[in-house]
Amino acid sequence: MRIDYEYALRVLPVLLRGAVTTLQATIGGMALALILGLVFVVLLRSKNVFISYPTRAVLEFVRGTPLLIQLFFLFYVLPEWGIRLEALGTGIFALGLHYSTYIAEVYRAGIESVPRGQWEASTALSFSKVDTWRRIVLPQAVITVLPMLGNYLVAMFKETPLLATITVIEMLGAGLSAAASSYRYFEVFTLIGLIFLAMSLPAGALVRKFEAINKRYA
Repeated sequence: MRIDYEYALRVLPVLLRGAVTTLQATIGGMALALILGLVFVVLLRSKNVFISYPTRAVLEFVRGTPLLIQLFFLFYVLPEWGIRLEALGTGIFALGLHYSTYIAEVYRAGIESVPRGQWEASTALSFSKVDTWRRIVLPQAVITVLPMLGNYLVAMFKETPLLATITVIEMLGAGLSAAASSYRYFEVFTLIGLIFLAMSLPAGALVRKFEAINKRYA
């Protein structure tokens, strides 16, 4: 099969506009996942079983169900209960919620890697709990888990095509629309794959940089 380069150049700007939406969804979803993951891990560490047990149940439920089903539920079912979000907002929320359950475990591992003596030293110095977390625990924990966070960022980026199923015109959605009108699927999907690769390679390099930082401070 021969590539129609003229058509490929014509459709490229459409795909690049979709790529901007893909990046918005990835960045927004990752920002939400980082925040929710921290909230979840704090709740998990609570000594109150009425807080930690329900939190664990929520995490297991979200991790145990496919992201696609969660997208459909948020976009198609919640409006029946009067809760409506626009498509991109729904996609960002679904990505953030789904990946926050995994990031919570990453945070937990990082927090547990902080030596117990650090906690005891903060108590001896009369640090408040907030200062202990902000100035002692989290800076050390984050350095430890940076490579894993980078891996989840790349994974989330590659899952954004699922948002096309809820009418988000990201890169795959834009490509499907263009291909449906021209029937030139080969060029469209080849370009989509190349764009994803071009955007994933720098992210992979960033992960390797995080790993180098982690080894430096290990």
